[in-house]
Amino acid sequence: MRIAMFGYQTWGHRTLRALLDSGHEVCLVVTHPKSDHVYEKVWDDSVADLAAEHGVPVVLANRPDAELARTVAEVAPDLIVANNWRTWIPPEIFDVPRHGTLNVHDSLLPAYAGFSPLIWALINAEPEVGVTAHRMDATLDAGDVLLQRSVPVGPTDTATDLFHATVDLIAPIVTEALELIDSGKAEWTPQDPSKASFFHKRALEDSRIDWTWPAEDLERLVRAQSDPYPNAFTYHRGQRLRIVSAGLSQGCYGGTPGRIFIKEGDGVVIVAGSDARHGRSRGLLLKRVRTEDGTELAATDYFRTMGGYLRGHPEKAG
Repeated sequence: MRIAMFGYQTWGHRTLRALLDSGHEVCLVVTHPKSDHVYEKVWDDSVADLAAEHGVPVVLANRPDAELARTVAEVAPDLIVANNWRTWIPPEIFDVPRHGTLNVHDSLLPAYAGFSPLIWALINAEPEVGVTAHRMDATLDAGDVLLQRSVPVGPTDTATDLFHATVDLIAPIVTEALELIDSGKAEWTPQDPSKASFFHKRALEDSRIDWTWPAEDLERLVRAQSDPYPNAFTYHRGQRLRIVSAGLSQGCYGGTPGRIFIKEGDGVVIVAGSDARHGRSRGLLLKRVRTEDGTELAATDYFRTMGGYLRGHPEKAG
């Protein structure tokens, strides 16, 4: 088959590598220009560079237009394969190939359509994550499913751990999908729209800690915002403080959310939860923090004295 590929960052890079290794002809690669968006500088292996190394024509575009549609039509692919293309692809492009467009998405659709699915899934305590290969249609990430593969989420897994686990699923799922499509053995299963959920792109605002969240949710937020992602952050004495690692306190602690309460084991307990006043909830046990100048410290070294508050904004720092 002649295959055109749309993709970006490491997800697209792994997809293109699988296509190049498949024995099929990659006739065109479409990718985005480099971006300064904080989340698009994470896992940023270059699709354009890999294509150029193999003599594959490359088009750089932020979003499809009429000229790109003409280019795709001219190369006449039998199939388009997309992974981590960041804008909607119109039917003037995704319907051009005789086999349509196969989209590879890093969630177990129909749940977690859209953006940053691994981070959102970890925050929401999902027991597993995975990768879906599905046919693209006019609704984002909603087309019929061909293949899915999943991995479990462990109790200490970070988003970085889940990235490595799921990105390794891309090559085998792409290879198997190509074999099924080329052989005419592909079986497509419609998604159940009643089980669908759609998530927006993450931004720095989404890493801001809200101390009214239960400590269990905040502990997962910290793991979801693991290096090299922008860390979850709060403010202490007017300065931004990034939380590198955290856990749950052994004891239950009552009071006002955000209170810097007590040392416990190898960390410092921060009161958390909207019902913290009842004293029946765990606190968030901060273990390692990073100051605005990049200095990383054990929380017990940073918080020399107890008392005061961590806040969501510098003007409310205590």
